[in-house]
This record gives sequence, structure tokens and C-alpha cells, in this order.
Amino acid sequence: MQLTDTHTHLFATEFDTDRAEMVKRAVEKGITRLFLPNIDAESIEAMLSMCKAFPDTCFPMMGLHPCSVFDDYESQLAIVREWLDKEKFYAIGEMGIDLYHDVTYAEQQKKAFRKQVEWAKELGLPIVIHCRNSFNEVMEIVTEMKDDRLKGIFHCFSGTLEDAKKVMALGDFMMGIGGTVTYKNTTLPQVLAQVPLEYIVLETDSPYLTPVPFRGKRNESSYLYYVAEKLSLIYNLPIKQIADSTTKNSIKVFGR
Repeated sequence: MQLTDTHTHLFATEFDTDRAEMVKRAVEKGITRLFLPNIDAESIEAMLSMCKAFPDTCFPMMGLHPCSVFDDYESQLAIVREWLDKEKFYAIGEMGIDLYHDVTYAEQQKKAFRKQVEWAKELGLPIVIHCRNSFNEVMEIVTEMKDDRLKGIFHCFSGTLEDAKKVMALGDFMMGIGGTVTYKNTTLPQVLAQVPLEYIVLETDSPYLTPVPFRGKRNESSYLYYVAEKLSLIYNLPIKQIADSTTKNSIKVFGR
């Protein structure tokens, strides 16, 4: 059984004391492919160091997180582009729009999002979309810019069935499902019950969004097993089939 964590911040300081042990725990659980999303210029060195330390397990993405978009976003994007031109990355991300806490830089976020979508199409890379309180805004831009070169993942999908149908209608996009699907007050299981498994990939967003039974503690990639376990109940399928199908879906996105 092989599971793929399509979104995990294993380079975060929360793992400084046990990073190697944490990766080992993931591999022992069958989670052998870990995709790391960049945040901004400050996180690049730590992310790349992690991928160099575990080259057969950790795979880097390069992008500018919407919560790191401020007045200087163009200089941040210039750094992202410089790295995209000199290193191998598996996606552009994470990027997108976040209107949850603050809408001060909403227009700058949209401009940064558009620019990174343009780069993805130019470079033949998928996009990994951060979409919080902004599904309509993100969908408007993706729909407008969509062509046969554009594919990717709606990271941390938590929308309605109507939202899921819009993602599926794009054709080449997956929904990233993580620990929130295990929470008591979520309606996500009912939504996913009506979504074909071919549109689903798994993620942890470690160290955030820890699944039950570890909610309230630091999340890590080994806990992806509990997300897969929940999906096996939702789809009434063996966990190995969930693992195989979602890993196959991740290969469609990342090409590895």
C-alpha cells in the first residue's frame, strides 16, 4: 500500500526536533511520497534542504502563499520565478486567494494568483490552490484562464456539492482532502459520498488540521493514514483501494 501526502509543510519549525523520525513514521505507515508547498522567500531554503535530505520521499513545489502577499508581492514573485527557472519543482504552490482574516490585499492576491497561473501554463506545471473564503473568486479566475495546459489541486477542499461539481467540471483538477474530513461537525463526508474517487487526492497540511484521533496536537504526514481510513468508510472500499486510487490521482497531477 502506497499513500501520497500531496500537501505537507514538513520544513516548518514545529518539526525541528524530530524531523527525521517523523519522516520515518510516515514511511512505515506507507506514506512514501510527500509533496512540500513553498510559502514565500523565507521558507525556500528550509523546504529545499528538506527535499535534499530525503530526495526519494520529499518533492518540492514553488509558489507564493496568498497570506504572504503584501505591497512587495512583485519582488516576492520575482524570487519565485528565479527559482522556477533554475530548479526542478513538481507544482506551483501553494498559491491562491485567502479572504478569511483580512481583505486588505485582495486585489494584490488576485494579481499574484493570475501571474502564477500564467507561469504554470508556460512551464507545464500543475497549480496547488489555497482557497479560503474565496472559492468564487478563485473559480472565476481558473475558469477564465483554463486551457488544456492547466491542471492542479484545490488544496484543503471543504466546499459544498455544488462547489465540488464546479471543480469536476474543470476536468483536470483534484480536490485535496485532509484531516477536516474526520471532524464531527463537518459536512464533507456527505459531499464526498457523491464525488467519484477519481477526483480525490489526500493531504495533511502538516503541522495544521490534525485529524481525529490526534486533533489538538501537531499534525504530521503519518496521520494521513487516518484520513484514508475515513475515506474507506465514506466510499465503502478497502483502505488499500483508497490509497492506490488517490496515489494514482496524484501521479496524474504531479507526473511522478
